[in-house]
Amino acid sequence: MHRLTNQVRPYAWGARTAIPRLLGTEPDGTPQAELWLGAHHGAPSTAHCADGPLPLPRLIADDPHRVLGRSAAERYGSRLPFLLKYLAAEAPLSLQVHPDAARARAGFDAEERRGIPVDAAHRNYRDPHHKPELLLALEPFEALCGFREPAAAQADLRGLTCELATRLRAGLALPDTHDALRAALTLLLTLPDDDRARLIGDFVAEWSAAGPRGAHTDIVVDLAERYPGDPGAVASLLLNRITLWPGQALYLPAGNLHAYLQGTAVEVMASSDNVLRAGLTCKHVDAPELLDVVDFAVLPIPYARPAFLDGRREFRPSAPEFALHEIGPGRITAHLPGEGPSVVLALHGQVELVAEVGEGLVLQRGESVFVQAGSGPIKVEGHGHVVAATVGEP
Repeated sequence: MHRLTNQVRPYAWGARTAIPRLLGTEPDGTPQAELWLGAHHGAPSTAHCADGPLPLPRLIADDPHRVLGRSAAERYGSRLPFLLKYLAAEAPLSLQVHPDAARARAGFDAEERRGIPVDAAHRNYRDPHHKPELLLALEPFEALCGFREPAAAQADLRGLTCELATRLRAGLALPDTHDALRAALTLLLTLPDDDRARLIGDFVAEWSAAGPRGAHTDIVVDLAERYPGDPGAVASLLLNRITLWPGQALYLPAGNLHAYLQGTAVEVMASSDNVLRAGLTCKHVDAPELLDVVDFAVLPIPYARPAFLDGRREFRPSAPEFALHEIGPGRITAHLPGEGPSVVLALHGQVELVAEVGEGLVLQRGESVFVQAGSGPIKVEGHGHVVAATVGEP
């Protein structure tokens, strides 16, 4: 086991106190959005080894079969396939979607052939990997996730007479659900540059003056105030608005259009940085590419259901790169699987980790550890709340 030092990402939407509170540090007044625990090149963790600190990617690359285990090393080489994050959102994140594996590979290769620098602002695919993700709420967590029925959005638009509302109703009235949602989102993402601000401004003004219109009444106005002239504010009408309660989880596969709005959560994902944005951002938006990636099906909200095993709740979605395990809160005695590598984070309290192979250690709130493959089942005991990410099933 190796204790970890992890990096904080200071995105503008981040909360100012949640991550300092987790880590036991003083807030400095700046947004602290995400704590990354893993080997992603964007903000890799540092492993504290017997010979001194070592970047986690280097530790893995030196002997991937020993560190990751044979199965994971054969599938992923020297790449830790998952990334664990502690996410603290004070303001909405961008409206976004992630590609599937085939699209990520094709898009990455195409941009490589075109010579687009991997860190260019207009680059869509920064690596050749997909990015399914699972989010576990630690407090009430607000999100937009997946499309609702076109008729529901039409009902919210009833009585509005501005140009954009009229055109949206026409698109949503198409008989095929897929076509209706695609037409509505395409309309919003392809508004002429010289007319976008007026059309959206007129819509928001009429929407606000019309009074309550269900669950989306306030979110449209709030998003429009935060991102004036951004089509994402109006696009929120097309999506389900949900609240996750502590312990509830969402699994977001490729193609699911979503935006996290506010709250604190733990997130585990395939280790990728591929994000296609639709709005609520000042970053690059590639509308044609995004429209090809989005899944326009109306599906049930993708809640993730855990299994209860060895004193823990285990979330094991269809993505082969990761699984998420939750132990506690409260007095706990549980076991984590030890066949492959894992990253363990203590959210509250104090717990002891004891592996069949090697020495154990104690984790307190905000502390984390990387466990190499082959450690055997890891006993977790104490009083607290712990999450762990492991490699999923092949």
